[in-house]
Amino acid sequence: MPDFVGTKPLRIISVVNQKGGVGKTTTAINLAAALVEAGARVLVVDLDPQGNASTGFGLSSSDRSPSTYDLLVEEISIRDVVRPTGISGLWICPASTDLSSADIELVAREKRSFLLHDALRQPGLNELELDFVLIDCPPSLNLLTINGLVASHAVLVPLQTEFFALEGLSQLMLTIREIRQVANPALRIEGVVLTMHDLRNRLAQQVESDAREALGSLVFKTTIPRNVRLSEAPSFAQPVLSYDSSSKGAEAYRSLAREILARSPLERKEKERDCGKEV
Repeated sequence: MPDFVGTKPLRIISVVNQKGGVGKTTTAINLAAALVEAGARVLVVDLDPQGNASTGFGLSSSDRSPSTYDLLVEEISIRDVVRPTGISGLWICPASTDLSSADIELVAREKRSFLLHDALRQPGLNELELDFVLIDCPPSLNLLTINGLVASHAVLVPLQTEFFALEGLSQLMLTIREIRQVANPALRIEGVVLTMHDLRNRLAQQVESDAREALGSLVFKTTIPRNVRLSEAPSFAQPVLSYDSSSKGAEAYRSLAREILARSPLERKEKERDCGKEV
């Protein structure tokens, strides 16, 4: 069941794939922007020591202290880590390179797998009235990723449409199963989104067909295309929805956001409609 912040439910989703270069951070950034465009209030938690999500929202390395490292290792208040992006209704907990040593520093902690879980349930987030938290996990199944999974209600898996793509899912699925058994029994798979999809490529079509046959309804109807604008947007520190709103990449992430919102409607907006308020 969703946790409640204030009077409304909050959905926490980890964006996870232990394989790098599959569009994980691109998905976290642009899905967040698309959800905000649709009326949601979103926090992105950058849990990747590379800090690409932080860079994608325009935060320089000198503007990332305190960071998610301080949140987990120093256990400071999450409200001291959260900062606004340039998009209204969208916030980020930035990552710094210090996070690369967090696994070693946290291994002796008794509740080392629950640090992010507890941080995201601090009352300091109430004032933001969040609808979603998206956690951009590192490209490995380490203690940081475990923290993301334990803290989450669901897992979103970006899957690149390339050879061996499905084979890489097996270890992730085993990890999710273990997390359910020992720490977070309610954790579910939000879905698998096919990324870097090229309809002109027969291999990509075959991978999509195999994924839908093997995973069924877990695979989102939306696919994320290979798109120049998607590749360019991070260098301008913008989501593609801001960089080129009419691009195929922007439209794809809007479609993905609609699928997710169909499963988790915005309770706050529905209540406002019921009260006759303007949305």
